[in-house]
Amino acid sequence: MDLQGLVEYIAKKLVEDPSQVSVNVIETSSSITLELRVGAGEMGRVIGKSGRIANAIRTLVRVAAAREGKRVNLEIV
Repeated sequence: MDLQGLVEYIAKKLVEDPSQVSVNVIETSSSITLELRVGAGEMGRVIGKSGRIANAIRTLVRVAAAREGKRVNLEIV
């Protein structure tokens, strides 16, 4: 599973309306940035209390990217 698919899968399982989830990939020479977009009322579900869920997702993505020898950033827009 690629990084975009991983983030999309996790986010769709967290929100009530999975059709609103989209992940945009921006690649540069040194890193990859993933932009996660969800519906207006769903932002709290993805971020979680004190950002715990968002940090957990970021950790999973970084570990998956490290296995491929890449650096990745996750931005929740």
